[in-house]
Amino acid sequence: MPDGEGLARKFGILARVLDERTRRLVAAADAVALGFGGVTAVARASGLARGTVIRGIAELKTAPQRVRGQRIRLKGAGRKRTIEQDATLKRDLEALVEPVTRGDPESPLRWTCKSVRQLAAELRRTGHQTSHRMVAELLHQMDYSLQANRKTLEGSSHPDRDAQFHHIRDKIGEFQGGHQPVISVDTKKKELVGDFKNSGRELRPKGDPEKVRVHDFLIPELGRAAPCGVYDVTQNAGWVSVGVDHDTAAFAARSIRRWWESMGAEAYPQARKLLITADSGGSNGARVRLWKLELQKLADETGLEISICHLPPGTSKWNKIEHRLFSFISQNWRGKPLVSHQVIVNLIAATTTKTGLRVRAELDPGKYPKGIKVSNKDVAAIRLERDGFHGEWNYTIRPRSV
Repeated sequence: MPDGEGLARKFGILARVLDERTRRLVAAADAVALGFGGVTAVARASGLARGTVIRGIAELKTAPQRVRGQRIRLKGAGRKRTIEQDATLKRDLEALVEPVTRGDPESPLRWTCKSVRQLAAELRRTGHQTSHRMVAELLHQMDYSLQANRKTLEGSSHPDRDAQFHHIRDKIGEFQGGHQPVISVDTKKKELVGDFKNSGRELRPKGDPEKVRVHDFLIPELGRAAPCGVYDVTQNAGWVSVGVDHDTAAFAARSIRRWWESMGAEAYPQARKLLITADSGGSNGARVRLWKLELQKLADETGLEISICHLPPGTSKWNKIEHRLFSFISQNWRGKPLVSHQVIVNLIAATTTKTGLRVRAELDPGKYPKGIKVSNKDVAAIRLERDGFHGEWNYTIRPRSV
């Protein structure tokens, strides 16, 4: 609050622009703000009589409440809006935004990102007086907005796609009703190991972001990590083997074996069968011979009848492991550089959800060479029984007798 000298300077400055009533009300407001002794102090500083200041306080108390938004200037007063002065501005802006259907097809912005600043600059070059704020407002009025590409076009789909989903749902219900394990398997995308940028943000001291490499070039001694996951649909639990070599069918089958040894056998001590849902492509694809051979070995070792249901082609995003396990792993390590394999294992194992998801993770240092050929003789020895509905997607592998 200004002192007496400050108040005197204030009223000296305002004396040239305030009329008698406004000066009285300003003095009254200052007196009320000062509290006890305010009337006397303001009267001395402004040169007004104490009675005048008191009368002003009474006016403030009885003055009607001003309605918010009430106009002071007459309607139509003030500077005209740019759009009202420039009749062709909106039309020329449309020509820049939609050069395919309007305007010159050789528009300089045809192949640019069309930001509001670029649009405003181009409009100014053609003689318009405008700003990026005005361009943004006009685009909003024209129902334009910045939009990213959206993955909505799936291409052609199999005519029995929905029927296969119903088949998988019924199969899962059958196994769960018999207290038999049901798992969803897949390999998450490979991750570069090292101090590389990882999408997302994490809380850190202000102005101290974690420093990472500018370029994402492979560090040979660290390589890549291939997290292969097994999601137990019934138990809401996950197992992830963090591989350091190729993502092959042998690696996928080994991950299932490690899940069974570490988690599955304990959770399902009476299990006789196992149901696996998997994508149609990749290392665990429906047409991969090595995948079936490795599952035969697993069936022989565990004594389990292993049934497999593949999701129809192009529908991998509906695989339960994607949105019940992998998505939460990505959220958990967002913004954190994956500087070592052990860091990756720890971040995966620390993943939890409100629904009680539990995850175990271990490093798999094994070698899984690519290009392994499976002979016709090996295929013939697999005890594979195809289902009556789309046997190429749905089949069972039974243990071979010793």
